Amino acid sequence: MKHLWGIDLGGTKAEGVVLGPGGLSDILFRDRVPTGAENGYHHILSQINKLVGLMESTMGYRPEGIGICTPGTLDPTLGTMKGCNSECMNGQPMKDDLEKILNVKIFIANDANCFALAEARMGVW
Repeated sequence: MKHLWGIDLGGTKAEGVVLGPGGLSDILFRDRVPTGAENGYHHILSQINKLVGLMESTMGYRPEGIGICTPGTLDPTLGTMKGCNSECMNGQPMKDDLEKILNVKIFIANDANCFALAEARMGVW
């Protein structure tokens, strides 16, 4: 059984969810931690690590990959974040840093694009 692990990274919180085969009607985990963005980029990474630890302890395993929607965009050429409302994230190699910290494959996309895709695939919820 494949579960979908995702994190919604915002300016004030990071919210993690694990969905079962039933999608939104099959939420196996949902919790949030504050990002503490005012404490800087490395603090945000630490909070994401904390959240993934909570997800892992609930689920009993760590996945091969985690999707993260971010308040900005990953520059495909430079591999760094840009256009983030949490300015400490701009210019940072967030995808690479999280893959090193979490030891899983990270898929990053802009939050507006993620929400549009989710609505197109799952409908309005």
